[in-house]
Amino acid sequence: MKYSNAVKWALLGLALAAAGCDENETTTPVTERTFNQIQRLGNPLVSEVFLAKRSHPVHGSLGPAQDVQYISAELKDFVKNAGRNATVQNTLAAVLLPDELIIQTDKDPATAGWLSWALANGWGGRKLTDDVVDAGLDAIFGPLLDPNNTSPGLETDNVAANDVAFGATFPYLAAPH
Repeated sequence: MKYSNAVKWALLGLALAAAGCDENETTTPVTERTFNQIQRLGNPLVSEVFLAKRSHPVHGSLGPAQDVQYISAELKDFVKNAGRNATVQNTLAAVLLPDELIIQTDKDPATAGWLSWALANGWGGRKLTDDVVDAGLDAIFGPLLDPNNTSPGLETDNVAANDVAFGATFPYLAAPH
């Protein structure tokens, strides 16, 4: 199919307008967008284990900067009601709050430090294949934080591995199915 010069220029003009450019190749300011956050799960254990279902909308509507103020007491109460001492309660609150996930796309996903809740000078974190649910349950119910304060049988979710292989490029996760 052949286009006339007039049609070619019209198509170019439409493409430039759609891209936000004028004929001088300058861009127009981008309109600020707003988002309606439905849920936030930096560490799913924070919401799914420590918080009552009635608290999920509050957690989902907050930003990480507000977590200590609004979530810390409920998180510590859960740990206390699970029979854990104040040291375990305070340690878990300090490690898990704010509930955010730091992703460093410049790091190899096969190394610890790619995915983290906290970084210190670029160190810390976890590999994508680390079983963070078992690690979290072990911290709450197992001997990880206090060898004398355990609930055997509750320190694992009994899921041995991911059911779909990770990809070789960011975001590395398989599509949901």
